[in-house]
Amino acid sequence: MPTYRDEAVVLRTHKLGEADRIITVLSRRHGKVRAVARGVRRTSSKFGARLEPFSHVDLQFATGRTLDVITEAVTLHPWSQPLGADYPRYTVGQVLLETADRLVGVEGEPALAQFRLLAGGLHALTAGTSDGERPPTMVMDSYLLRAVATAGFAPSLGDCASCGDAGPHEAFSPAAGGTVCPRCRPPGTPLLRPGALAYLQALISGSWEATRTVDAGVQRQASGLIAAFVGWHTERGLRTLGLVER
Repeated sequence: MPTYRDEAVVLRTHKLGEADRIITVLSRRHGKVRAVARGVRRTSSKFGARLEPFSHVDLQFATGRTLDVITEAVTLHPWSQPLGADYPRYTVGQVLLETADRLVGVEGEPALAQFRLLAGGLHALTAGTSDGERPPTMVMDSYLLRAVATAGFAPSLGDCASCGDAGPHEAFSPAAGGTVCPRCRPPGTPLLRPGALAYLQALISGSWEATRTVDAGVQRQASGLIAAFVGWHTERGLRTLGLVER
């Protein structure tokens, strides 16, 4: 059978038969791929532990008639190990996996930008940084904003999302698509706390230095608005967001 190799992050797994699993991955060159890993549920399996969710792996696939078959797996980054030992980071990691799975809806189509965002987000959850350790929820919120923006749903954080009136504006409406002017502000739309707009802009641009002095109230408001925005534009809320400790 023809074979190919690709670098990938494991998104989820499902049991198949008595000893096999269907492994869903987001790969660098082939986008989302579902493939069979034969015999990985047996204790004698050579690479079963390498195909757990969060794992960053180099895979070899054999092309099949319905599903491809994983014939080799080499661990690049065992992110499942540190995340599995830290519940707050584990739940945030689950949000990243679910978001990537939802936003990359078509299998077999390249999604390099989404792959890079997911790998970068998981790396940030498990590694210290020179400018201080980032709170898991901050990593999650930045990832969510950047992932939906890459998928074509970037929030408006300058001009009014409804009429285009030049900003900045003080209200944020997830349904409208971002900040809105006083004329377009839907009833009940919350006003942003001082510094919240700059914080959202820093999260979506990856300007970590600008997030170091943001107070907890701004972070909580921004996190709630981001969750509502992502839920609106993915048609239903992310199931794993309810597990995250805030």
